[in-house]
Amino acid sequence: MKRLIALLCALLVLCTAAQAVDVSAPSALLMEKETGTILFAKDEHTQREPASVTKIMTLLLAMEAIASGQLSYDTVVTASAHACSMGGSQVWLKENEQMTVDEMLKAVCVVSANDCAVALAEQIAGSEEAFVERMNQRARELGMNDTTFQNATGLPAAGHVTSAYDIALMSRELVLNHPDIRKYTTIWMDTLRGGESQLVNTNKLVRFYQGATGLKTGSTDNALYCLSATAERDGMELIAVIMKGATSPQRFEDAQTLLNYGFAGYTLVKIVPETPLAPVPVALGTQATVQPVLGDGGSLLLEKSKAAGLQQTVTLAESAEAPVVPGTPLGTLTVAAGDEVVAEIPLLAGEEVPRITFWQMFLRTLRMAFLAD
Repeated sequence: MKRLIALLCALLVLCTAAQAVDVSAPSALLMEKETGTILFAKDEHTQREPASVTKIMTLLLAMEAIASGQLSYDTVVTASAHACSMGGSQVWLKENEQMTVDEMLKAVCVVSANDCAVALAEQIAGSEEAFVERMNQRARELGMNDTTFQNATGLPAAGHVTSAYDIALMSRELVLNHPDIRKYTTIWMDTLRGGESQLVNTNKLVRFYQGATGLKTGSTDNALYCLSATAERDGMELIAVIMKGATSPQRFEDAQTLLNYGFAGYTLVKIVPETPLAPVPVALGTQATVQPVLGDGGSLLLEKSKAAGLQQTVTLAESAEAPVVPGTPLGTLTVAAGDEVVAEIPLLAGEEVPRITFWQMFLRTLRMAFLAD
């Protein structure tokens, strides 16, 4: 019943948001990064061309390759004839010209360089075609069911589509798990080639919006003006996605409208138990108790009006029977604002407790009998 009430409240909040926020773009979405909560959505699953916002997936795979050790920031990448033939936004790579991964990431993030995006794709997967297969596989893993990629750049191609919802999913994956991307996406102006090539960020919010952290612009004749904008204030980062904006200034205005709405109305609260959680007795275990810990990270996204004066109630199981594995449910921490339950956070086993063997039980019984004497 409580879950039903919570769901109805969430739907009510979403409907209220739709009435309170007005954006001109036909598709838009606002998501909080930590919890993945959607705060606003408009036509979020309609498939549209994303233009260079595509490169968020290219950047994600590049950052994952760095995290896995396949690449390093100092890896030298040699530009192929194919990479140099891209056209559109670029840094005018010449065939066989070399840049580091660090320099190419900067070029992709700041000026949306198609040539560098393809050069990185070829370095990671051997060819752009093989890289696109990885892009689509990663999209499926992230639940991006509205998405099909045809290239690593977002240049016009038949069947190259995604949605505002899917863009938010891959944006969240990038900024949540690879925060180092910020050192590129927050650059306003920089240079390459020893100062010979000037770079100015295509994302104007980086300069003009308080707390802006990125992320990626995109535009073509058919896609019109797209944007995935990220910004952080007071420990909460938001992702605002705009698709098919009528003009470049309008996409930035729409994104600011969504971000302002989110920052004005919501806050991210880190829940810490008011008192230490009591250990739960374990029957037939190699140890007598198991320590519960907070599940779900303990972060709550709340309306600011409900964030003050929260009350906590802890409910723990009377006992657990071994074997106990990490993650075994042991209870619930209920968080309420007045009479309204705003969250039920699971309390889980934070350690393993194997089941005691016959001989361990026998020795334990002997020991207890000896001590009793």
